Amino acid sequence: MNDRPVIELDADSFADRVTNHPLAIVDFWAPWCGPCRAFAPVFEAAARAHPEALFAKVNTEVEQALAGYFKIRSIPTLMVFRDNVIVFSQAGALPASDLEQLIVAVAALDMEAVQRDVAKPDAAGDDAA
Repeated sequence: MNDRPVIELDADSFADRVTNHPLAIVDFWAPWCGPCRAFAPVFEAAARAHPEALFAKVNTEVEQALAGYFKIRSIPTLMVFRDNVIVFSQAGALPASDLEQLIVAVAALDMEAVQRDVAKPDAAGDDAA
């Protein structure tokens, strides 16, 4: 059994791990980033409190293509996937209480409604000139 509640993802493992988990919380970070290092213990504590979720980190220095694919512009950036849909993406370190509220809210989402919303065509984009 893996004692580490947070795993490292790379380009080869990202799709498989995130796609095959109903709730994945990914921290895009870099070793030189002070706010990233400050957020790490908060992220680790949340991972220990929520073993039902996949908590993962992506080192943007090493995985530049992956960071580019997700259009990571600032770090840390937290991205939450529920049933393989990005339901939250935000730059900046969250306080522990905000991260806990986010995890609870995402777990409670009506994913059938989210899937319907994702499937809708972008009506606003059709009229753009």
